[in-house]
Amino acid sequence: MGLEGAGGAGGRKKTIILTGGGTAGHVIPNMILLPDLLADGWDVHYIGSREGVEASLAKREGVTYHAISTGKLRRYFDVKNFVDPFRIVAGVAQSMRIIARLRPAVIFSKGGFVATPPVIAGRLLGVPSVIHESDRTPGLANRICAPFATKICLSFEETFADLPEKARGRAAFTGAPVRAELGAGLRGEGLRMCGFDEDRPVLLAIGGSQGSAALNRIVRAALPELLRTWQVAHVCGRGNADASYGGVKGYAQFEFVGEELAHLYKISRAAVSRAGSNTIFELLYLRIPSILIPLPMGSSRGDQLRNATDFEKKGFCIMMEENAEGAPGALIENLQRLESGYDGFVRAMQGAKTRDAKDMLLKTIYGAARFI
Repeated sequence: MGLEGAGGAGGRKKTIILTGGGTAGHVIPNMILLPDLLADGWDVHYIGSREGVEASLAKREGVTYHAISTGKLRRYFDVKNFVDPFRIVAGVAQSMRIIARLRPAVIFSKGGFVATPPVIAGRLLGVPSVIHESDRTPGLANRICAPFATKICLSFEETFADLPEKARGRAAFTGAPVRAELGAGLRGEGLRMCGFDEDRPVLLAIGGSQGSAALNRIVRAALPELLRTWQVAHVCGRGNADASYGGVKGYAQFEFVGEELAHLYKISRAAVSRAGSNTIFELLYLRIPSILIPLPMGSSRGDQLRNATDFEKKGFCIMMEENAEGAPGALIENLQRLESGYDGFVRAMQGAKTRDAKDMLLKTIYGAARFI
């Protein structure tokens, strides 16, 4: 991005702390920003939990990692609710020691319970912080962090209405960063990976970074009917492959895909997916219409329901409920609806109000650090 030289404004050292974790959704956006930060001379550190997915992802990128004590923030009764506040307080104290030693110019948080202590500690030490909310409704961690944040970045413009009134003046609609390399997939490679024919449409089934047992059941139950029309590329999650489907023509299952995901996206005419923010914004970026099956209330705080409702309202997808008995049939019916109105879904996605989220987030970070 290069808004400042490697020394920063006034010769100040450009040190940044990234934080966020619990799921890949709270880490991947940090990894999207990382190459630009490193290329522009930032000394990048990551604060996360001791065993979260963020530890392996940050270390893989060669970022200095600092583990702190964390406690999960729950809206429901759990015995751990009596212990975790003390872990959070310990995490704040540990974060303060790290921040005091590193003296960063700014903290960038992607949310999740691990991000709360560093943001609070940063405010106590006078270090500005930028937080980013991926979902249509703010998560509890970001709600707690909002009063301590210098700037609040939003993936959905509509989320302004869900913020406390005092926080809205510090909020900005930046959109959600998407990995640009996902648009560089090769159709031939995707077909080769799956063993698929060139002339039949491909449906991508994907349940998020950890897979989805419910989505897997729905897709496999509907498979005999699906295969009449579609070839199905199924990213089912680690440990969720079913060997009994190994020889089924037109069906390819993958427990995990990394860079290869770009090739699967390239061959996909449509998708059936959970409604996590990262995946649905990738589908929007690539103009792939979808059937979204959000996590139901009780299994989540309802964020995926709001994400899917918003995308359906804008004409990007069809939302269907997770119903164990009727879901396979509903999936077939909704795919028929998607096909009958396919061009309309694509036009809606092409006309979507989107932002160059990565650049906007970087500009916000530089602004908070006073390097502009």
